[in-house]
Amino acid sequence: MVRYKVTLMDEERDELKKLIQKGGKGYRIRHAQILLKLDQQPTNDWKYKDIQKAYGASSATIAAIAKRFVTEGLEAALGRKVQTNRRRKVTGEVEAHLCTIACSEPPKGRSRWTMQAIADELIRLEIVEYITDSTVCEVMKKTRSSRGL
Repeated sequence: MVRYKVTLMDEERDELKKLIQKGGKGYRIRHAQILLKLDQQPTNDWKYKDIQKAYGASSATIAAIAKRFVTEGLEAALGRKVQTNRRRKVTGEVEAHLCTIACSEPPKGRSRWTMQAIADELIRLEIVEYITDSTVCEVMKKTRSSRGL
């Protein structure tokens, strides 16, 4: 694992100390404390294992904070990792189609729609490119309809 060397300037060190004293969001304070311990000062002899024990952070978290500080700066290191894939996969339009299918007549030879049959129908109608039966189940739990019964 590549270890990024954190070297804080005096202004950054002061800013982190003020943030810790002032308070605020818990993760920002913990990230500030970790950055201060990672700082490559001559008097600082903190190792990853010491920081893990002191702050209850995993070595991956400590490494991620150090990497974000070195590559993106102080604010990025204090914040949380940006999660780009956190978007809603089933939109309102897809949900409406799903409910319409669930409330319609079931396929021939069936007494009711199964979650897999609804997923297959959504794909067949090209409403979605891909959807699992568990996703259909989660959407159906959130609706107030009679679920085709």
